[in-house]
Amino acid sequence: MYIYKLGNFADKKAALKALGVESGGVSIMAKKMELLYFFIKDLKTPAANILKQDALSIGAELAVPGGVILCEKPAYDCILIGTKKHMELLSRKELAQPFGLKTVAAELKKFLSTSNYPTQIMGVINANDDSFFEESRFIADDAVTQCEKMIEEGASIIDIGAVSSRPGADVVSAHKELERMKPICDMIYAEKLYEKATFSVDSYTPDVVEYALNRGFTLINDITGASNDDIIKLAVKHKAKLCIMHMQGTPQIMQKNPQYEDVMLEVSAFFEERIAKCEALGLSRENIILDVGIGFGKTLEHNLTLIKNVTHFTYFGCEVLIGASRKSMIDKIVPTLTEDRLPGTLAIHLKAVENGASIVRCHDVKEHQQALTVLEAML
Repeated sequence: MYIYKLGNFADKKAALKALGVESGGVSIMAKKMELLYFFIKDLKTPAANILKQDALSIGAELAVPGGVILCEKPAYDCILIGTKKHMELLSRKELAQPFGLKTVAAELKKFLSTSNYPTQIMGVINANDDSFFEESRFIADDAVTQCEKMIEEGASIIDIGAVSSRPGADVVSAHKELERMKPICDMIYAEKLYEKATFSVDSYTPDVVEYALNRGFTLINDITGASNDDIIKLAVKHKAKLCIMHMQGTPQIMQKNPQYEDVMLEVSAFFEERIAKCEALGLSRENIILDVGIGFGKTLEHNLTLIKNVTHFTYFGCEVLIGASRKSMIDKIVPTLTEDRLPGTLAIHLKAVENGASIVRCHDVKEHQQALTVLEAML
């Protein structure tokens, strides 16, 4: 007899089926194979004591500070630990409990019902001359050639913008932005490239967005996070998807001492509010993509926290996008020039996909396609 410890693998049901487990047991056992962790902020002390006992009674755990049992404070931060099966039990059990535990039960149920989306690569093309990565800049015919190349290399989405959103970038007029975008949009439409991939317009200018949507584009990448109702209405009118990105401030000032009391809670609250706004204007949740905005009004620590916990944002039932391609956060970890940040980019994006992101926005499609294919084989 031999025994060895297994690493993590994504498709637990497939592993059980390969082992020959009876079909009825596959679903039951798979739920016991995944350990989940939930951070609960400001849980009322009586609720913490009840949840602790309920968790222990089924083999789960609630990590709490030492003063909880003595009720030294009215509320505490806690970490709930258990398998998917444990969380299903608690999501039902706590519905009968007071002190806000009904809300905990409802939230757990939402997390457990999140959808899984296939991983997609979004290639980046900039139709301007001041984007932070020089090799992403293309105009007219060159941009269309690059689109075709990215599609061949594995990109299922191509994101095209004409205004730099790097920290401190110059403000560009709507007229100038449209002037840069028009020839590329026209050529994509003429060549029917929109039949080969999804085209995304990286803009929050209504005139530019509408022009692109009339030329075969079906995704709006809005770095202002659906702040303008007109952008949402255009998505509804054209049956397009909308990517809502979180940004603190504007590109001109966003990296001047960004601060959060709790970046996870604040970004999550932002998405909750913007999703509700979109739904009120007729845009369904299935047509919304969420982008936590790596590097947009965030320190290195904020970025790392969001990447490590990106699985939280799948809670909303939307696709989740991560875009850390060649960004300066890599330089803050390992001093590196922009042109040398591909390895760091791949490390971040692979981890983000493991943690629940389904779209990676990148400059290097071929390398990402290979890395993601290998990751999928390992998982």
